[in-house]
Amino acid sequence: MAIDLSAIAKWPNVPACYDWLSLDRRGDWRLQGERVTHSGLIQFINRQYGRDESGCWFLQNGPQRVFVALAYTPWIFRREGTGFVSHTGVPSGQLKTLYLDEDGNLLLEAELGIGLLDDRDLAAILAECRAGNGKLASDEAIIYLMETGSGDIHWQNLRVQTIAAADLPKRFSFNPNPRP
Repeated sequence: MAIDLSAIAKWPNVPACYDWLSLDRRGDWRLQGERVTHSGLIQFINRQYGRDESGCWFLQNGPQRVFVALAYTPWIFRREGTGFVSHTGVPSGQLKTLYLDEDGNLLLEAELGIGLLDDRDLAAILAECRAGNGKLASDEAIIYLMETGSGDIHWQNLRVQTIAAADLPKRFSFNPNPRP
C-alpha cells in the first residue's frame, strides 16, 4: 500500500491539519464528527492512510497531512470468511496475538498491526473460544480472564491474553491523538 507523496515536492510547506479527521471504533471515517459516507472519499482516505515515524496516523491529501484522531487503535478489523480485513480493505495478515482488555474489547495483533475487532464480530469470536480443557469457554471464564488476567482461553491456536487499554499506544507505538 503506497501513499502518493508527489505533491510534497511541489508544495513542501503546507501546514498539517489536526482535529478534522477521526477513525471511530467501527472503522468509519469521520470529518469533524460526521460519518463519511461518500464511497469515493472513503476509498481515497483508505488509499492515503499511513503512519509517520513518531506513530501518528494521517491521511496524505496532496501536500498536506491530515492527522487522524483514533477512537482506539489504528486498525479496525472485521471478520471476512476465515480471516480478517482492516477498515481500509487490506487483509490483516497472520494473527500473532489476541488481547482482551478490561472492558471486554478484543484486539488482534496481526502482521498489519494492532487493531480492535469490530464489535459486530465480537460475540461470534468469543463464542468460538475454548478453555484449556478443550471445551467451549463459558461467559464466566471469559469475564474472569478479563477482570483478573488469569485463565486459559484460546481462540483457534492463539491464547487470549489480557491488556490494559491505557497501555496500547505505548506498547504498539502509536499516537491516538496527534497534536502540533
